Amino acid sequence: MTERKPPGISFETWADRQIREAEERGDFSDLPGFGKPLPNLNRPYDELWWVKEKMSRENLSFLPPTLVLRKEAEDALAAAAEAPSERAVRELLSGVNDRIREAIRRPPPGPPLNLAPIDIDEVVKEWRNRHAADETDPADRKTD
Repeated sequence: MTERKPPGISFETWADRQIREAEERGDFSDLPGFGKPLPNLNRPYDELWWVKEKMSRENLSFLPPTLVLRKEAEDALAAAAEAPSERAVRELLSGVNDRIREAIRRPPPGPPLNLAPIDIDEVVKEWRNRHAADETDPADRKTD
């Protein structure tokens, strides 16, 4: 605890002295981020910056869990279309399917999931057809 401000000294002078003495004692040297540049210094001002940082630190989401899972399934299907192998397609989708099945068994809070597990065999079949078409498409072949 700091001492009381003596009468006759301006508050600014007294506060500056308290800060200087604390710096000299090393009271600020063990704070997180000491000696590092300020993050997001060049970003435009956002009134909710502290809320967003807190949510990021706490690993929270703006969306309810069911909507996050829907988005994850959508992203997994898009990634599966670009996957390098059938095995990669199956691995991508099996993880999402596990989370979908768990959400069906124990519904998380929020809006209803309205999502069934992805038919992995059907997606693999589409992947095979797409890659077979890419290999036989004469427009994609390079001519020297």
